[in-house]
Amino acid sequence: MRPCRGRPSPAREEDANRALFLTAPSVAHGPLASVENIIEGLAGVGYIASHRIATALYMAGHLQKPVLVEGVAGVGKTELALGAAAMLRLPLIRLQCYEGLDESKALYEWKYGKQLLYTQILKDHMGAEFADAPDMATAMERLHGVGDLFYSEAFLEPRPLLQALRSADGAVLLIDEIDKSDEAFEAFLLELLSAFQVSIPEVGIIKATTPPMVFLTSNNVRDLGDALKRRCLHLHIPLPDQRLEEQIVASRVPEVEARLRGELVRFVQNLRGLDLRKLPSISETVDWARALVLLHAHVLDPALVRETLNVLLKFEQDIVAVEPRIGAFLRQGAEASRGD
Repeated sequence: MRPCRGRPSPAREEDANRALFLTAPSVAHGPLASVENIIEGLAGVGYIASHRIATALYMAGHLQKPVLVEGVAGVGKTELALGAAAMLRLPLIRLQCYEGLDESKALYEWKYGKQLLYTQILKDHMGAEFADAPDMATAMERLHGVGDLFYSEAFLEPRPLLQALRSADGAVLLIDEIDKSDEAFEAFLLELLSAFQVSIPEVGIIKATTPPMVFLTSNNVRDLGDALKRRCLHLHIPLPDQRLEEQIVASRVPEVEARLRGELVRFVQNLRGLDLRKLPSISETVDWARALVLLHAHVLDPALVRETLNVLLKFEQDIVAVEPRIGAFLRQGAEASRGD
């Protein structure tokens, strides 16, 4: 099928939008100018990014593609979007997904209260409006024109997706935990993710003036559709190794002493080698470091670890399984520290 005369095809329109985006000064010369700039910029706002993460952001900015960020809970998926917004000095617009989410909560809804108020006001003027109508057909035509006004942009209440498209200077759009929504909502997002536009039947097509940088996060609660994945760059954030996790803790909890930081990270790394119901993630490591600083700890000892283990582990069966191993893990950490 040939495209309508005078209107570019969706593919050409998308390419034109991306070409315009690539010439924007914020992409060519700002924090997204290079992978190294991104690593440095994210570090400046407290997010320690690997080279792989920074490369994904670089490509997302220059190719104007959404980023689908996957990984277990607590590895820093949401924090990546927060860090990108802070680095780019753009507003963060967040949509939290859940089962049953639809366009009335995600895109727009009508201001029903305002519509009702205007209807009551117009009722007092209806007689004068229709007094000179020669017949019923003319009166109905006038009434139809008034009715259309109630479904115009003046009565539109924008929700997160529409707010992001309408941000004149751009925004960072975070669609958090997309895997918790249903397949119908996932399909609804396809137009926005591919062309940065949405279709509202009563209003028409609303297109982004400045396309937002879009992050979608997933904890892999369910498999996402191929159509959505095709429209996104894929980024998987794994649990960090010893060195990276120490850098993260140092950035987030600078008060923790270097020796204690090394000990607590080694202990967490040992825990991740066990068959636990829920392995501790980066967020639990950071919370544990803050708790140890609060308790004025300088080194780890078995009693202190036992008393604070509930910060790292969220299930009692995991705590029971780990308690007999605390002494052995601390000894292994001490030996590793001497070896370093």
